[in-house]
Amino acid sequence: MRFSASSRLYTTAEIRAIEQAVLSRPNPPPLMQRAGLAAAEFARARMLDERCTSVLVLAGPGNNGGDALVAARHLKSWWYRVDVVFAGDPLKLSADAAQALAEWREAGGSLLDRVPPGRRWDLVIDGLFGLGLTRDVEGRYRALIDWVNSSRLPVLSIDIPSGLCSDTGRVRGAAVRAAATVTFMALKPGLLTLDGPDHCGEIIVDDLGLAPTDYPPQTVYLVERERVVAPLKPRPRNSHKGLFGSVGILGGAPTMVGAALLAGRAALKLGAGRVYVGLMAREAPAWDPGQPELMLRPPQALFQLEHLSCLAVGPGMGLSPEAYQWLKAALACPLPLILDADALNLLAEFPRLREMLADRGNAVLTPHPAEAARLLQTSTAAVQADRVAAAQRLSEICRCAVVLKGAGSICALTDDTRHINTTGNPGMASAGMGDVLTGLIAAFVAQGLTLEQALLLAVHLHGASADRCVEQGKGPVGLTAGETVEAARELLNAWLSPRPSAPVPPPRSGRPSS
Repeated sequence: MRFSASSRLYTTAEIRAIEQAVLSRPNPPPLMQRAGLAAAEFARARMLDERCTSVLVLAGPGNNGGDALVAARHLKSWWYRVDVVFAGDPLKLSADAAQALAEWREAGGSLLDRVPPGRRWDLVIDGLFGLGLTRDVEGRYRALIDWVNSSRLPVLSIDIPSGLCSDTGRVRGAAVRAAATVTFMALKPGLLTLDGPDHCGEIIVDDLGLAPTDYPPQTVYLVERERVVAPLKPRPRNSHKGLFGSVGILGGAPTMVGAALLAGRAALKLGAGRVYVGLMAREAPAWDPGQPELMLRPPQALFQLEHLSCLAVGPGMGLSPEAYQWLKAALACPLPLILDADALNLLAEFPRLREMLADRGNAVLTPHPAEAARLLQTSTAAVQADRVAAAQRLSEICRCAVVLKGAGSICALTDDTRHINTTGNPGMASAGMGDVLTGLIAAFVAQGLTLEQALLLAVHLHGASADRCVEQGKGPVGLTAGETVEAARELLNAWLSPRPSAPVPPPRSGRPSS
């Protein structure tokens, strides 16, 4: 997913408040005129050329339809052949949308009430519904969206693909699949999570000429590389392994030892000075032939180490009484915790463990939607229906940071901010990816980051590593968790490398010249 112009991110209610404040001023700016012009200019610059001259514009019943009518008028003035299908009631339009309709007619434009059969267009501009959609799309609107998606024509959506919920990314019955989306003022959560990435295509943000002072403080943020990598500094030449912390991994019940080893390998290769893996399997291996630097121990040995920086609990842990006791022991210790997989399932099953977690804090939870649903005592569908709210609620209940994994992972922090990550691809839907993420978080905590700093960096880097693998032809089909570890190490070192500068000449030897 690509963006341009802005990384500001606001909910629908916040966008409405910004818009209302701007329009309540004396001599307010013509936001609809600017929005329609921005859409038309993008269409002309990026989606039309000398061979592509015909455009079908779908204008809906609200202000999004007004934006589309303004775009249609500009494209017509630039000598494109423009047909407008108007799916609204002229008597119910807002003042700005009614003006846009009048100006379209004054420019010689006409309105169609349906898509005429047999005609050919080079581009569809989708202006049916914007941010105000609150119910599922039905009837003629559903038919128009279905026609657009079956036409195989390139589509430019205005503000948001019609039918997509701007706060949740949920499809309201049906939604347009766009090649590009020009969105206004700021990004919206629904563009970036759940079904949003599959419907938006390239996202372009146009601020409509608003000033930075027009924007209030954010509560939802885009996870950006420059910001999340900043706390992790390049290493001094005078380094030793003790500077980079020690990680403990607790898990690896019988038949699931690989999960704990994956987490341990990720922690080691992303910079932890030492990694200890406490394996619960009674016939656990004495060493990892694939990563002999890992130190394998029985679980109780982890709690005897006084120099651990953090403890990651859950990869391959199982749900046995023994697993319950080890998780209880981990919750009772003062170390920062990263809780994943079966540790989350045990928390969901036993209220006493949840109480211990809420009392201690100082932890990160890394659930996928089904695990989050168990913890929230609801359904996976309910979690997915509003991923941002679900992550925030879980963070509030457990009093710790949470990442709700999936398309557009949501990181909810204890300061009540939410952060949406946009790296990653479908290749990450494979076994062991969560174990790797757990190891990455642990590695960054060991190197001195806070739990929340480590969470944001690890989530972003993990997705970026999967993207790098795809660029190298290793996915998305068949991408494995272990491959992302190697790519993550490459990327992190590249991100931390200082910019090249003039070479320093070597010290001169011999007597200085006179």
